[in-house]
Amino acid sequence: MAWIYGRASLIGVLILLAVPASDGSAKDRVAPKSQVEMKQSFSPVVKQAAPAVVNVYVRHRVKQAVSPFYKDPFFRRFFGERFGVPRERIQNSLGSGVLVGSDGVVVTNYHVIRGGGDSEITVALNDGREFPAKLILKDEHTDLAVLRLDGDGATFPSIKFANSDSLEVGDLVLAIGDPFGVGQTVTSGIVSALARTKVGISDYQFFIQTDAAINPGNSGGALVDMDGRLVGINTAIFSKSGGSHGIGFAIPSNMVRLVVQSALKGGKVQRPWFGASLQPLTSDIAESLGLDRPSGALVTSLHDKGPASRAGLQVGDVVLSVDDKAVQDPEAFQYRFVTKGVGGKVGLGVFRKGKKIETTIVLIAPIEDPPRDMRSLVGRHPLSGAKVVNLSPAVAQELGMEDSNAGVVVIEVKRGSNAGRLGLRRGDIIVGVNNETVSTVKVLATTLEPGSGAWRLAVKRGGKMFNIAIQG
Repeated sequence: MAWIYGRASLIGVLILLAVPASDGSAKDRVAPKSQVEMKQSFSPVVKQAAPAVVNVYVRHRVKQAVSPFYKDPFFRRFFGERFGVPRERIQNSLGSGVLVGSDGVVVTNYHVIRGGGDSEITVALNDGREFPAKLILKDEHTDLAVLRLDGDGATFPSIKFANSDSLEVGDLVLAIGDPFGVGQTVTSGIVSALARTKVGISDYQFFIQTDAAINPGNSGGALVDMDGRLVGINTAIFSKSGGSHGIGFAIPSNMVRLVVQSALKGGKVQRPWFGASLQPLTSDIAESLGLDRPSGALVTSLHDKGPASRAGLQVGDVVLSVDDKAVQDPEAFQYRFVTKGVGGKVGLGVFRKGKKIETTIVLIAPIEDPPRDMRSLVGRHPLSGAKVVNLSPAVAQELGMEDSNAGVVVIEVKRGSNAGRLGLRRGDIIVGVNNETVSTVKVLATTLEPGSGAWRLAVKRGGKMFNIAIQG
């Protein structure tokens, strides 16, 4: 099975509820009761939302790899003086985006603008106008990016955010984008599922599932409700063959709003820090704890200075809800918690030793304790070429890692270096060198100084420990 970004199936119905605009609550929803109602058109919704959906064109300037022999006179003699000289080539990509601010703020998928080298971004509006755009925030963890158009003071059409938490399975939605580059296209469908967390598209998994057709080029486009408001950013489909099977996914508007607000406040996403590690519940674990079903997020460890510890949580607690919104697993908890933003407090429903209790946790940004002390390692040792920092809650969040109290983490590996040939990756934690425990960057640098004919390394990756022995 494979994930295809910007694709889905063409399954939908053309039904418009002939009722006034509502607040989105379940009591206001009614099914069409007559043939006349069945024949109503989506055009009023499209006229309202479509002008805010744009095309995003990206030109990446990429330098081709340099031949390792380009300085060798022998090769230059036979292949010419320009042998091995880096050449620039252009990579083009196409996607969709949504204007969420009248001043030209556009949100799209990160994978639409992702690429090496310098990039030129052009945004084309539905009315044919084109504007250069500047990237003001990219967030790989959510697969979102925020752009600003260079409109010289122009006012742009924009779309309002809906509260994605008010969506229900069966609600009608429209997907608007530019599939296959043929021009703006509108497809219809329903919300076929909510809170999809076992998807594997991004770090923060909590997706709206729809059967509205999402095809290549639709990535970054709008998923709108029947009031013409943005409920999600179309992202990917689930496919066994590469073709459409009617299962498309969109990032909920509440997460999109958080990223956009972060971009406007300074260009960096600030997410609240929980300060605990979580794991899903199995049926056996739930039964042993006295729960009637395997639902919630089990606390497995706590940061001693974290908000969770200060709120009184304990190892073995099960978090059941965030502000009365039930959570099924750790991914659902992360979404509910993160979208609250930094500042204020949030209530948690917790199951502990057979009882349900309530507690309140403060929403603060992760701390950088200890300071990162970034260093590039050099010398005659297997870690040469790695850039490392002290692991802190702030660093862990940047890397998408579980919280950790201490350690040294790799943030970059130089290609062709000793560390690169060893197979080190970004996010690896250096735990020990030659049976010496590594707790800080300073300790690691000292441990590597003497040099040795043989090395024994302990590296933690994805929660698993690897021991590496190197001779000579």
